[in-house]
Amino acid sequence: MISTLQKTVRPMWAVRGLHKSAIEVLKHPAPEETVTSSFGKFISEIKPHHLSPKVLHRSKRMVLDSIGVGLIGSTTEVFELALQHCQHMYAPDDICSVYGRKDTKLSPTLAAFVNGVATHSMDFDDTWHPATHPSGAVLPAVLALSDMMPFNHKPNGLDFLLAFNVGIEIQGRLMRFSNEAHNIPKRFHPPSVVGTMGSAAACARFLSLDASQCSHALAIAASLSGAPMANAATQSKPLHIANASRLGLEAALLASRGLEASPLILDVVAGVSGFSAFYEDYVPQLLESPSDEGHVFLLEEQDMGFKRFPAHLGMHWVADAAASLHKLLVGVGTGTVSPANIKDIQLRVPKSKYINRPFPESEHEARHSFQFNACSALLDGEVTVQSFTPAAISRPELLALLSRVHLEHPDDNPANFNRMYGEVQVTLVGGDILKARCDTFYGHWRNPLTNESLAKKFRNNAGVVLPSEKVEMLIDVVEELDRIGDCGVLLSQLQ
Repeated sequence: MISTLQKTVRPMWAVRGLHKSAIEVLKHPAPEETVTSSFGKFISEIKPHHLSPKVLHRSKRMVLDSIGVGLIGSTTEVFELALQHCQHMYAPDDICSVYGRKDTKLSPTLAAFVNGVATHSMDFDDTWHPATHPSGAVLPAVLALSDMMPFNHKPNGLDFLLAFNVGIEIQGRLMRFSNEAHNIPKRFHPPSVVGTMGSAAACARFLSLDASQCSHALAIAASLSGAPMANAATQSKPLHIANASRLGLEAALLASRGLEASPLILDVVAGVSGFSAFYEDYVPQLLESPSDEGHVFLLEEQDMGFKRFPAHLGMHWVADAAASLHKLLVGVGTGTVSPANIKDIQLRVPKSKYINRPFPESEHEARHSFQFNACSALLDGEVTVQSFTPAAISRPELLALLSRVHLEHPDDNPANFNRMYGEVQVTLVGGDILKARCDTFYGHWRNPLTNESLAKKFRNNAGVVLPSEKVEMLIDVVEELDRIGDCGVLLSQLQ
């Protein structure tokens, strides 16, 4: 009886008149696209032809500026400490170049680390909106990855720029998922969060990882992200960008070996924080895959801010306003600004605790002090690299001005680099009041440095380390980077 039943019973799919293949589709539905998978797909599918002429132009300016600030940053004490640490604590691995050190080579991840330290050691690197320093987290990693590739298989310059732009794009997309990220930060230093993700994305693209591996690289990077704002204005702040560059590279290399992580790291999952742990109002969206018609990079619409002097971006508003007053003070005096003639200095700036430092005691604190930068510009008419030397910081006339400074935080002056302003009011001993306000400083993304100004900054920075012929060669190489067949030409000019 059992054998007869076995012969006559038909499968359910046959009883209902369905094809077996249809049942299999119902049993194994196609996975729903997630935010995380859409980012992985974008990173793996974006191609060089998606880079518009404007994006190429702007990103080459970023590369040039970042190399320049990295080269001058290689002369700082914090860079020397980081380099000595890497040389003494790790076995020699002569693969990758180090900014400004002709006979020094490190492993790829350590080179990304120390070059990241150099880039942010003076707070001279570029700034974007929403607020982060995008290039310093990405460029050292992409340079190190290029260096580790075989001599006869170096990527071309266009692929180099594509990877760099992917790293910038991912940072911008993630920050636009949060209103909190648009303001001057209070909790996490943005490059330590989105910078790590951008570095991982750039390296994943450079390694030609598939979509799944790219998603895992981002998820691994998320576990290696985050640094507190309390370390701003200290020697540890440059480590934020250094670690972002290094750990993003490591995340991509681990993903390339098959290491996996959460497939929902960029999605919002009730009860379990992924990337949302860094931004309380995080609301992510799918990232569209690039089409044949193209992809509009954020850099196309949002230009970059470049600093004219090495300090926190917020300092540039008060410095420009104070420099305008310097001209007036010199015009009515003896050719110099005397603290004896100044009764009171009022600064109207956004409320942000970590850049309100009345009497900075180190160069790092001075770079994060509204008071210091305003008073330096009042005295000298400008703020420069030399403004942060021990001798300049301890000048009696500067200390006298600092003692006269008071801050106001008007309600219409938010802690937001896209909406803030800086106003400086000086009351003279005789009772006269001078006032100047800066709404958009020269170098801001609304008022970007000209190519001539950017090249001048680069020459001043790179010329501290390199001979003039190499400085000029670097300018030419970066300008032609999208047309160079071997990015090794760029690497050879960095020492």
